[in-house]
Amino acid sequence: MDTRDDIGHIRLSGITAIGHHGVLDSEKTNGQPFVIDVDLSVPLETRSDQLSDTVNYAVLAQGVVEEIQGEPVDLIETLAGRIADRCLAAAGTTPSVGQAVEVTVHKPHAPVGVTLSDVAIVIRRNRTCQ
Repeated sequence: MDTRDDIGHIRLSGITAIGHHGVLDSEKTNGQPFVIDVDLSVPLETRSDQLSDTVNYAVLAQGVVEEIQGEPVDLIETLAGRIADRCLAAAGTTPSVGQAVEVTVHKPHAPVGVTLSDVAIVIRRNRTCQ
């Protein structure tokens, strides 16, 4: 009997969409690009070739875009939390699928008054924390 417990990561990098998040009125009015990286920890059922045994990447990515384009929030920390919750929900209710997620929200055009290449927040959420 094979009792392997293969844990893997489904990574989606560079999901980009325009959102209207930020403290300034101009950010909410004009919008700006947000770039999201997702790392979903999952047990990998490598003996199966069935989509139902893993997470559908397309569903996961579309959920992230919907959160970026959704209701504006002031803080990217809040956006990261919403995306993390959405990713865990996309993993379904099976206890063995989608146990933890790490979400990085990049705000490359953050109006901070100095030249920089990126502002980002990283959040890690476990299913048990919801």
